[in-house]
Amino acid sequence: MAISAEQVKALRDQTGAGMMECKKALVEAEGDLEKAVTILRERGLAAAAKRSDRETQEGIVGHYIHAGGKLGVLLEVNCETDFVASTDEFQDLVRDIAMQIAAANPSHVRREEASTKDVEKEQAIYRKQALDSGKPENLVDRIVEGKLNKYYSEVCLYEQPYIKDPEQTVEELVKSRIATLKENISVKRFVRFKVGE
Repeated sequence: MAISAEQVKALRDQTGAGMMECKKALVEAEGDLEKAVTILRERGLAAAAKRSDRETQEGIVGHYIHAGGKLGVLLEVNCETDFVASTDEFQDLVRDIAMQIAAANPSHVRREEASTKDVEKEQAIYRKQALDSGKPENLVDRIVEGKLNKYYSEVCLYEQPYIKDPEQTVEELVKSRIATLKENISVKRFVRFKVGE
């Protein structure tokens, strides 16, 4: 099947992937743009997984101040080289993550950072709710696990739906940039300030 330059350009504009990667994905998807996007995302996640253990010592401290100056975010996002840290794509990612933090108010970057005490407290609440509602004992653990995953998607930055595209999580957004920038990227820490809090 012949793939036109316009199709390749449209896919590249949408995903940020390289020209040859876009062409291969379109050939594999038989010209279907949506399928090609899915193929590229899957490949990107696999490539990102390979890079996840590489050390990130460079990066930038980014910020976002919401209109009116009543809400602000400072965050540190790391990558492997100062070259990548200075690219527009990396800086746009940092800005987008700062806006995510301002809008969604997570308390941790990853679920591993949530305190055991807080998690156990949530589990106890969910267990009591399930038992009080008359759910069978054999289903309670699955219900608690489901509610705990929802809790993590609210309080952990990486598990939150990305505000500009709720079909993907913030972690998937970061992994897509790892795939295009060819370096490991990680959010190190953040702080959110709101006047009066």
